[in-house]
Amino acid sequence: MNLEMQRFKAEFFKALAHPLRIRILELLAEGDKNVNEIQTLVGSEGSAVSQQLTILRAKNIVSGTKEGNKVIYTLKDPMIFELLAVARQIFNNHLVDTITILDKFKEDEEDLAIPKN
Repeated sequence: MNLEMQRFKAEFFKALAHPLRIRILELLAEGDKNVNEIQTLVGSEGSAVSQQLTILRAKNIVSGTKEGNKVIYTLKDPMIFELLAVARQIFNNHLVDTITILDKFKEDEEDLAIPKN
């Protein structure tokens, strides 16, 4: 069972491993949208958006419902929004750590600087 869970997680994170897919998920976290709306908001070609939506659908991360001649996409699990928020927080933590390291590096360089006459 543990191996099954690890495989699921690996496949799940593989499905998220594309910047356009992440952007699509962020948009869908704000509310359901059709392909044209997503395409306009991300500023990408329809074929690229459709391709990424196909991957997300295949992994059961989003679902599509036909309404007239449009397909409306929605997040299958609202916890995806929470996952993206956690990822954003982890990024911010790394950014804070990097800034702290750079500040320390700058202080060390200033301490080692040879005074100019």
